[in-house]
Amino acid sequence: MDGFISDIAFTASIWALPVLIAITMHEAAHGFVANLCGDPTARLMGRVTLNPFAHIDKFGTIVLPILCIVSGWALAGTPFVFGYAKPVPVAMSRLNNPRRDMMLVAAAGPGVNVLLAVAASALLHTASWFPQWFGAWWEATLVNGVLLNLVLAVFNMIPLPPLDGGRIVTGLLPYELARRYVRLERYGIFIVVGLLFLLPFIGREVGIELNYLMRLIMVGVHYLLQFVLMLTGQI
Repeated sequence: MDGFISDIAFTASIWALPVLIAITMHEAAHGFVANLCGDPTARLMGRVTLNPFAHIDKFGTIVLPILCIVSGWALAGTPFVFGYAKPVPVAMSRLNNPRRDMMLVAAAGPGVNVLLAVAASALLHTASWFPQWFGAWWEATLVNGVLLNLVLAVFNMIPLPPLDGGRIVTGLLPYELARRYVRLERYGIFIVVGLLFLLPFIGREVGIELNYLMRLIMVGVHYLLQFVLMLTGQI
């Protein structure tokens, strides 16, 4: 039992920093670009900040990652952590060029996650500089930082509102199509949850592989990871 608890504690310690940095920078990037494009809403609400407490969602930032860690160890011994923060408010009508700027605001979050993955991968070269006990923790934290940021980047680029990819698609579509497409926003998160969790669960129950969305996400992560590792001299 003590070993199980210590394993969970270590796992939590190597995920905490990547989760906080990834979601904080993702949301702050949305607000920062929105402010540059004419909408100061997020800045005035204190959301253009690197203070993680301004972005924390009690469930998405704290409870969900903990559930991932505990359930991952209990079921497979290899947890994968996921989470999210409070969305940054953007007043589209206040943007200088609403359709173009909304796409820039949406792209800023995943773009920052890719940059964070590159930074974490580059810092892996420093793991050997430290004593073994700290170097092992530092390396595991950085590896998690690379993977988490890439998963967040690819996941958020799914072309379904309210995800960032959906907002980009909305900006690219002709006005009439965009107006209809954006109506999916009220159902979008339920569609994603269904594809990620409910459909695979049903598939397991009936003996059919239905985990298509996660497979697609991991294909994107794989190719992005190869690019990041090559760019930072890891391969």
